Amino acid sequence: MTGRLVDKRILVTGAAAGIGRAIAEACVREGAAVALLDRDEAGIERLAARFRHQGHEALAMAADIADRDEVEAAVSRAREALGPLTTLINNAGMNVFHAPLTMPDEAWRRCLEVDLEGAWHCSRAALPDLLEQGGGAIINIASTHAFSIIPGCFPYPVAKHGLIGMTRALGIEYAQRGVRVNAIAPGYIATPAVEAHWQTFDDPDAARASIEALLPPGRLGRPEEVAMTAVFLASDEAPFINAACLTIDGGRSVVYHD
Repeated sequence: MTGRLVDKRILVTGAAAGIGRAIAEACVREGAAVALLDRDEAGIERLAARFRHQGHEALAMAADIADRDEVEAAVSRAREALGPLTTLINNAGMNVFHAPLTMPDEAWRRCLEVDLEGAWHCSRAALPDLLEQGGGAIINIASTHAFSIIPGCFPYPVAKHGLIGMTRALGIEYAQRGVRVNAIAPGYIATPAVEAHWQTFDDPDAARASIEALLPPGRLGRPEEVAMTAVFLASDEAPFINAACLTIDGGRSVVYHD
């Protein structure tokens, strides 16, 4: 088999749909063996079964990344099935948007547990494999919310700012041992969740068009465009990229005003 990720054993979290699914599909196309983790057990099992039918190594695992014990059990299972991990792609997360002073305490807790602590649980479980092999990659799927604020979206940007901090800290901590830790910050991407969001408006087409008008290319990004950036960072083509964040938003974040 040929491909940019041959001999890579990659754990992708949040792999059942959207960006995570696109990343998993791109990884197997490039020759990787994949462990797919998601709370949607049926969804990832269907995806893994399709990959296996196509001749790829794929394992489906149901877990909540906010639960450290579940994560550690899943990583152990992946290790037993595929061998030591070479790459972790922390994609799983959830949108939590509130006005700060009316936000329920549970919303704050769950957002931080999933969007920040969950990525740490997965990183802590996978890092021993990477360090023992003398190198590897962790890729955290952050967001443009990590550096640009939209009112009414609290506390999601708090968690994503923290995820960038963790990316930088771990990247520097383990650089001399061959581990690269980077982040990707997607902007508006046409995922099923985003498409469903348009349907909450009286005029979904107008709502979508209003967002597209804000984006320099005049369109939303595609999950596949995020996925191929993840493939690049996971491959041996990016050996000196570390503690960095690559933004995929069509240039929106550099626009001063509309």
